[in-house]
Amino acid sequence: MNIFHKIALEGLKKNRARTLVTIIGVVLSTVMITGVTTFGVSLLDYMARGAIQKYGGWSAAFLNVDDSFVQERSKDKEVTDTVTFENIGYAKSENETDPGRPYLFIAGFQEETFQALPITLLSGRLPENDGEILVSGSAMKECGISGKTGSTLELFVGSRMRGEQELSQADPYEAGAENFLPRKEKTYTVVGICRTPVFETEESPGCTLITKTDAASGYNPLSLFVTLDQMRKVYSYTDQVKAGYPCMLNYDVLRIMGISDRPSDKVFMAFLYSFGGIVLAIIMIGSVFLIYNSFSISLSERIREIGVLASVGATEKQLRNSVLFEGLCIGAAGIPIGILAGLGCIRGVISVVSGRFGAVLYTGVPLMTKVSLPAVAGATAVSLVTILISAWLPAKKAVSLPVMECIRQTNEIKVESGAMEISQRKQRMYGLEGTLALKNFKRNRKRYRSIVLSLVLSIVLFVSANALIESMQQSADGLKTVSDYDIGFGTREMEDEELFRLYDKMKTISGISESSCRAAIAFSCKASPDLLTDAYWEASGGGFAREDQELLLEVHFFDDAFYQKLVEKLGLPAAEYMGQNGKRIAVAKINDDSDNVKGAEDLADMFQSASVELAISPKMTDGTTGQEQNVTITPAEFVPPDIPPIVDAAGQKTLPYTLEIIAPWSVKETLAPSDLPAELRVKGMCFEAENASQAVEEMRRVVIDEGISYSYTLINTSEAFEQYRNYLFIANVFAWLFIALISLIAAANVFNTISTNIKLRRRELAMLRSVGMSDKDFNKMMRFECTLYGIKALAIGIPLSLLASVLIVKTMSTDDTAFILPWTGIGISVLSVFLVIFVTMMYAVSKIRKENIIDALRDEMT
Repeated sequence: MNIFHKIALEGLKKNRARTLVTIIGVVLSTVMITGVTTFGVSLLDYMARGAIQKYGGWSAAFLNVDDSFVQERSKDKEVTDTVTFENIGYAKSENETDPGRPYLFIAGFQEETFQALPITLLSGRLPENDGEILVSGSAMKECGISGKTGSTLELFVGSRMRGEQELSQADPYEAGAENFLPRKEKTYTVVGICRTPVFETEESPGCTLITKTDAASGYNPLSLFVTLDQMRKVYSYTDQVKAGYPCMLNYDVLRIMGISDRPSDKVFMAFLYSFGGIVLAIIMIGSVFLIYNSFSISLSERIREIGVLASVGATEKQLRNSVLFEGLCIGAAGIPIGILAGLGCIRGVISVVSGRFGAVLYTGVPLMTKVSLPAVAGATAVSLVTILISAWLPAKKAVSLPVMECIRQTNEIKVESGAMEISQRKQRMYGLEGTLALKNFKRNRKRYRSIVLSLVLSIVLFVSANALIESMQQSADGLKTVSDYDIGFGTREMEDEELFRLYDKMKTISGISESSCRAAIAFSCKASPDLLTDAYWEASGGGFAREDQELLLEVHFFDDAFYQKLVEKLGLPAAEYMGQNGKRIAVAKINDDSDNVKGAEDLADMFQSASVELAISPKMTDGTTGQEQNVTITPAEFVPPDIPPIVDAAGQKTLPYTLEIIAPWSVKETLAPSDLPAELRVKGMCFEAENASQAVEEMRRVVIDEGISYSYTLINTSEAFEQYRNYLFIANVFAWLFIALISLIAAANVFNTISTNIKLRRRELAMLRSVGMSDKDFNKMMRFECTLYGIKALAIGIPLSLLASVLIVKTMSTDDTAFILPWTGIGISVLSVFLVIFVTMMYAVSKIRKENIIDALRDEMT
């Protein structure tokens, strides 16, 4: 250890308070950096384990291979495991909906295949012999195969041939370019339904059926799935051994591991790493503020010492290395503590949010803390670089000053002529103490700039995070009211009779509290100009002659019991609105997306009269309209019940108005006869349930047992709401933790700067006390300085934070989420700013007061 290192150590010991605060800043910075890197590694590990659970841990699959190829691959040193299934063959599908997928593909699984390849059962059980079969979701949806347990399936099983070449699942279907060659007839018994397996892609020509085989027959080709000891070797390995066989990689797992060669997957990983890099950059900037300021103040105190050392021959390199050694000493003390504290903190945070992660991502896969030595080493390196940058910048500046300027200390305060002038009016307003505080503030603008910047940084982060969280909470609170039901079942293909038969079974499921059948059909009508309001003409453009208008509308049909409850709820006489010739409720409003609209009563009416007679006719799928029928409608001020979930909502025309007629199901056949091709938007059922998730599972079993093969949508709206709440909880935890740590760094910076600046002014303050300034006046001057700091920081920080809040909320929230002024965050920021400043100032002043005035006046260092 040379003399310069000893001087640096003595400086650290002499200024224990500043050294301790700097070490605390390094600890906080390292905690955040370690937390970010460790959580990133833990999240990637969690996603990789979840992907393996969902898609399987295999690395590559070779399709249509023979047994000798399987034996060769099992002996490869890179391979840790192999599993196969038998390609039994194809069968023609009679009800295919996709021309590119006209086949059923039968796969023969062995016991180990079921364990290695994830098969998610939706109902029933796994097949136990070669006479039982498991139907995939794609086979039901695209080939019309019934999934009813116990039903039989008779298939002519054979091969797809292109000349002499036998085709596999890797060969897309080409009409006219291939032939189907049946080999045998086989009867299977359906024992269950599963999700579409991972080895079936959108380009696969056959929808999968899975049966059980005891061992490979030797006649049928095999599909081989290999697991490598290192996934990164998958590209070189497959290129080396595939020998012309079709090959498929497990891209769902490769993407999460960051080794996929697909361009879209590279974009995903680039986004992930960029986000982490931005967070680390923010932490480093906040940390540099604190640590840089600490070294800058240290050098301000030692500027005369540096000048003396330079005068006796010390080089710039030696002086700069002395400061860097000081930084290394602080890093040696702070980084290990920060690493351990960061690992402990992130472990605690993960234990809090792990349950919510399971609810929103991979069920049954726990989020666990993954301690990675490269991640810890990276956090250490980033922390060390942060410290060295913070030390090097002020050191470079200090050692470049002329020697005599350092010894005389004439560089500290440089004020231009007139900069210190204060008007007589302000002097009378502020008094002597306020004037002195204001002059000191003007004289030392550069020294106090870091205080204001630190406070501004904290205010912007805190208020903008608070605004984002409040807007997300607003969205979450409003999400529940988006739909009036918990569970929705929607379809377009099912006949009414079958729909009601299914409805009678579903409404008796345990936990169902309310239920209804609903349908929406497109209609049109003509309205004379005298029926319509000025608001309608204005919304429609208003630049044409007021003549008869053809209006597009929808008639929403509800089962009679639900419709009667709705009529009675609106306070209308049920007798007048039931039956074939009864009146009908309607919603007839002009659309308005402005923030001023809180409910239906805030929207402008479409019709002038409280009772309107219209001649409506159903729209047909061929573009024509059906027979006109007169209906009398009563526009009501209410939000109508939602229709069931729509299978495909594309193609809906946006209108400047909403016109919906509510009618009982008993008049549906009259208004839209079933023998006509009316334009049906959707029909289905809606339910309210005590336990929606449990009810949905039971409904799926009912659908399967009834053998429903129509396309349908079954959604759990409460599940989406809970998932959003889980996302919100996770975001809240990490946002507040990040803000808390950044705010602590800023508070430490403010404490360090103010306390040291007060110490540097000890001679000046002692002089004021020596000429008779009382403690009361002295405290008044200090409080005035605190107020100046706080007002300056708030004047800059609050406008910037509001601007940042608006940008963040509008970018990350939905378009209809109104920006809420974060009064709570602003109030807490104002109180926190003045609290930190006043507490720090009082602490530093109390230290000055304990000093002897004569000793302070003799101080030659400042």
